[in-house]
Amino acid sequence: MPPVTVPARLHRLPPAAWVALSFAALIAAGTLLLKLPWATPAEAPVGWLDALFTSTSASCVTGLAVRDTGTGFTGFGQAVILLLIQVGGLGVMTFALFIVVAGGRFSLDQRQLVEQTLAGERSLAPRDLIRLVLTFTVGCEALGALGLWLAFRGELERPAWQAVFHAVAAFANAGFSLLPDNLSRFRGDLAVNAAVMLLIVLGGLGFLAVEDLLRARLRWRRLTLHTRIVVSASALLVVGGALGFWLIERRLSLAGLPPGEQVLASLFQSVTARTAGFNTVDFAALAPATLLGMIVLMYIGGSPGSCAGGIKTTTAATMVLALRAGLAGRHNVNVFGRTLSRRTVALAFAATTSALAAANAGLFALLLIEAPPAGPGRFADYAFEAMSALGTVGLSTGLTPTLEPASRLVLVALMFLGRVGPLTLAAVVAGRRADDWQHPGEAVMIG
Repeated sequence: MPPVTVPARLHRLPPAAWVALSFAALIAAGTLLLKLPWATPAEAPVGWLDALFTSTSASCVTGLAVRDTGTGFTGFGQAVILLLIQVGGLGVMTFALFIVVAGGRFSLDQRQLVEQTLAGERSLAPRDLIRLVLTFTVGCEALGALGLWLAFRGELERPAWQAVFHAVAAFANAGFSLLPDNLSRFRGDLAVNAAVMLLIVLGGLGFLAVEDLLRARLRWRRLTLHTRIVVSASALLVVGGALGFWLIERRLSLAGLPPGEQVLASLFQSVTARTAGFNTVDFAALAPATLLGMIVLMYIGGSPGSCAGGIKTTTAATMVLALRAGLAGRHNVNVFGRTLSRRTVALAFAATTSALAAANAGLFALLLIEAPPAGPGRFADYAFEAMSALGTVGLSTGLTPTLEPASRLVLVALMFLGRVGPLTLAAVVAGRRADDWQHPGEAVMIG
């Protein structure tokens, strides 16, 4: 096989630009494919803006939709969306590993970016990373599709296609569904809920965290610090989110449901809010306090090196630990018998504040564009939609299809930023070697 070469001009691009350009190219290709006449029903062709929105949402594994996926697209169009979800979930930079292995002319820092994105501090060769990522992905999606097919038989038309589509979307943490009510009809179905939640969790833990769990045979003391933080933070968020959802909604959207179904629905919403985007309840009917709690979960998202978005569980955990250390008057941030480096804390702070600034900017733009109809009662809906886009979640209160064209472009920008932003930030920070000088110290009053 001849080596794959990269044009000299592209070869000189910084790694951060490679990340953005890769996703931009994927989105552009998806937009063109969705504009083909056989991608949508003849009586309902898709416009350029809606094709761009759908392609961005699929490529960034978000799930926000401006038209029903099951009826607004043909089988070909659905296959295109599924392909975009798969490629976007794995990450275009992951596929760049194929070029590296094939002998592509990538610089050393570009290779390091790809490896660090997936492996962190673990020393794995590109071939090993490829084998790990693809084996784990295909294995999880195949088993998930089999389980969903068994549950969908006799319940849905084309159960095999439904199972494959939902399994890939769930593992990739994308909220696309071929059903008009998403998964609401299966709210009390334990098999469907368990299969989808397991796929979401596995897709959101991160490839290396799962590999570490298997290597250590689930023995806590043998796990790396990264895996310990990922598992601890994920478990706390799932349990805490489910408890909070149930306490608020038990007399509202969950009223009248059997206790077991209430617990299952609360647990499912807590899991899916971590960038997955599926739902078994109507989010338009949720209380404002519940929406705020979901916004927090969407903001945090999944874990590094996974299909999920958000600022990541390790980032949120680092910020909480740093806050605890600061309130206790300690300079070092300690956890599980280890001390986090100052560089780690600084990067967590940068990721947290930049994501919050982007969310506020997006919300501000939405409120400006939608000013006349956006009364004070809709503020929570717009805030929810903005964070859902930035966190690449896909949950919606039903607002997205009603937005103005300019507002849809705002969500497109937020989805793109939410997907490539963390990778770009990591690439920029990792590539800088600035002098860390220190001036004479002086106290400043805080508070």
